[in-house]
Amino acid sequence: MPKTGRPLKEYDKKTFVDLIGIGCGHEEICWFFRDEDGKPANIDTLSRWCVRTFGCTFQEYRRQNGAIALKIQLRKNQLALSKTSAAMAIFLGKNYLNQTDDPVVAKSEGNELLQSLYDLEKRAGA
Repeated sequence: MPKTGRPLKEYDKKTFVDLIGIGCGHEEICWFFRDEDGKPANIDTLSRWCVRTFGCTFQEYRRQNGAIALKIQLRKNQLALSKTSAAMAIFLGKNYLNQTDDPVVAKSEGNELLQSLYDLEKRAGA
């Protein structure tokens, strides 16, 4: 039996995933997938396509995958920026490499330094 009704609307899957990855919502993605007359895609049509394509609603897909992709993109941007921005390089070093502005004195070095100061103080007072 032949199918009747309007043909199913298809959207570019990679583009959709990329748009989710940069944090786009329903309205923005619908605007991106405008028809030849400039009319945005229908939200319900996009939602049905999402269910057919990914097996979940737009909101579920965005909740499951949107934050991950956005974080990856931000991380890539930060790493690229750290090549030209000392402030970004310092930020990443402190947050990912546990670097600090305070010099850490090894325990034995610190004890020797304190002992030397104590000895100097004793001699000066004697």
